[in-house]
Amino acid sequence: MTVVINGERTEIPDGLNVATMIEYLCLSLDRVALERNLDILPRPRWKETPVQSNDTFEIVHFVGGG
Repeated sequence: MTVVINGERTEIPDGLNVATMIEYLCLSLDRVALERNLDILPRPRWKETPVQSNDTFEIVHFVGGG
C-alpha cells in the first residue's frame, strides 16, 4: 500500500499498525514522535491504529549526541 511519510510517497506492506510500520521503517519506537493525517497520535494508540492506504505521516526521530 502507499502512504506519505514526511512528504514522500512510500510503499509499505498491507496490514501494518502504526507501531509495526515504525519498526518496518527501522526506527526505534521510543525515539520518535508521530503525526497521522495532521493529528498527533499518542504513543499508547500506535498498536491499535491500523495504517490505511493514503495515510499521511510526519515522523520526527530524536538523535542523541553532544
